[in-house]
Amino acid sequence: MEFKAEFTLQQLLVFSPAHLSAVYNGGYQDATETLLRVSNGGAGQSGLVEAFANAFIKYSVEKGSKPFSVAWILGDTTQSLGYIAVKQADVALTYNAAAENQSIASGASVKKELVFLDHFYVVGPHSNPAQLAKNDTADQAFNKFVNAGNADVAKPPSDRPATRFLSRFDKSATNIKESELFIRIGQVPWAYTYSTWYHQYPRFPLQALDAAASLSEYTLTDRGTWLSSPASVTDKLAIYKGAENFMTSTTGSNDDATILLNPCTAVLSAQPGNKEVAESFMSWLISADGGQQVVRDFKKNGEVLYTPVSS
Repeated sequence: MEFKAEFTLQQLLVFSPAHLSAVYNGGYQDATETLLRVSNGGAGQSGLVEAFANAFIKYSVEKGSKPFSVAWILGDTTQSLGYIAVKQADVALTYNAAAENQSIASGASVKKELVFLDHFYVVGPHSNPAQLAKNDTADQAFNKFVNAGNADVAKPPSDRPATRFLSRFDKSATNIKESELFIRIGQVPWAYTYSTWYHQYPRFPLQALDAAASLSEYTLTDRGTWLSSPASVTDKLAIYKGAENFMTSTTGSNDDATILLNPCTAVLSAQPGNKEVAESFMSWLISADGGQQVVRDFKKNGEVLYTPVSS
């Protein structure tokens, strides 16, 4: 199995350093050609994209390929599918089924595969100014953000932090999910004039969680980001709600367990730079002894971050 390069590292440099985040070579220092471009946000920041890239390169070399490299392009779900559309990414790892289906319907991509499951967490300061309770449903928790936030704006508290919610506000899958949760209860705090307790902070996952911790604000994050963050961040916050809570709760609704799941899907470009490599990567991602083994083995501080979709 030998792959022919269709683009070079120089062609990848159309991205700013903030978006072309890394190029991985699987440990092969003689890898001179970049044959695959993968766009993703949170799993790239956690290190899973690097683990996928290095394992896939080694797998390909064992199958007869010359060593090559894989580029990680930093992008949230909206950006990653945008890169697919303009042929600047070959595979996007994304988290919104409607956006993925639209990409396929538009002809920009041709295929998608579920790769792993992440889980959303509602986190916030230990002081818990919104008084979230263990048995609150997702709807109840977000209603408390609205009610407590509005009350603290009307009469700022002097003995505790005010209730504030940090929104990614960046068109990411997390931003879309939190927006769904507000809309479920008939609220649009970002609308003009937007609610002042609703903090618009368009940053990537690790940076957003760090800001929430520093500012004593609630936010929606994912398990992978939480476990990838240092104790200096997570020690300032508590996990109040998550899909895992609702799966074992006797009072949380079944819908809560579903809405706080965060499935990651690989989307294949209709015109990848190297079709053979991109298609091979898609198949490898969902194979039990390929990408799924990487998911099972991927840990931070001794904890598995993500759930594989096949055993």
